[in-house]
Amino acid sequence: MATANKNLSVYDKETIPNAKDFRFGIVVSEWNTEITNGLYLGAVEALKDCGALEENIVKWDVPGSFELIYGSKKMIASQKVDAVIAIGSVIQGETKHFDFVCSGTAQGIKDLNVLTDTPVIFCVLTDNTLQQAIDRSGGKHGNKGTEAAIAAIKMAALG
Repeated sequence: MATANKNLSVYDKETIPNAKDFRFGIVVSEWNTEITNGLYLGAVEALKDCGALEENIVKWDVPGSFELIYGSKKMIASQKVDAVIAIGSVIQGETKHFDFVCSGTAQGIKDLNVLTDTPVIFCVLTDNTLQQAIDRSGGKHGNKGTEAAIAAIKMAALG
């Protein structure tokens, strides 16, 4: 696994732009809530640590990871955000559904990055097991939500 020797929550605050003047959207899948809530908390903590104001962080919930695309698109259109973090968790099951959801979600978020001037950060865990998801959402590998927040700040600063 790519995160085996990396803690996702480690960043050098001195190299991150101050986020106080940016507005962030976070769209969170309600599927696998234990995981997505951990990712959300990691993202918010990192945003605030880097200067983002709580009133400049907007959270919307959507039913699942596939719906992150539409939720992110609507957030960009209506909330005047500088970046969106799309948070989801898809865990391998016994059917091909996993492949379709992961592929469609990744492609949809990629499309938003091509079609809009607002960066959308892909924070969707695509794990083989629940334990892998736990390990990457605040467990032994840190928090992918933290990593996504740092990416959102850096991308917002490009605008």
